[in-house]
Amino acid sequence: MSKSICSTGLRWLWLAVVVIIVDLGSKFLIMGNFQLGESMPLIPYLNLFYAQNHGAAFSFLADKGGWQRWFFALIALVIVVALVVLMYRGNAKQKLNNIAFAMIIGGALGNLFDRLYHGFVVDFIDFYVGSWHFATFNLADSFICVGAAMVVLEGFLAKPNEATKSKG
Repeated sequence: MSKSICSTGLRWLWLAVVVIIVDLGSKFLIMGNFQLGESMPLIPYLNLFYAQNHGAAFSFLADKGGWQRWFFALIALVIVVALVVLMYRGNAKQKLNNIAFAMIIGGALGNLFDRLYHGFVVDFIDFYVGSWHFATFNLADSFICVGAAMVVLEGFLAKPNEATKSKG
């Protein structure tokens, strides 16, 4: 007996599409309105700052000659495929997991597009306190981190049938 897409977690993939649109739209606006290295204060502790990341998080391996572009693209594809499989195997009613997986998928695909199309990831969110600056990041990174935090949070929440078993 095959599952209907509407009964699986794949029903939540629309959210991944929204994440991709928001992420790529924000990067398009930055690239179209900022010069590389240009900064614009938004509020205290937060600037828009156009940067190009040729590596991974915190510019990890950014200076390694180009092979890392394909390595990180492959990692993104593996993660996306794994999460799509988990969503397919899961139930559409597992909202927290499916929302988290969709956010991670959308963020990974947004950054993957950058890597494949531009050869770098467009970063533009500069959070700072005094002279200390956190690594510049983008909305895809934010969605990935929030999605990962939701997966961890879901691991701490009691499942409905587990909670009723422990009471009985």
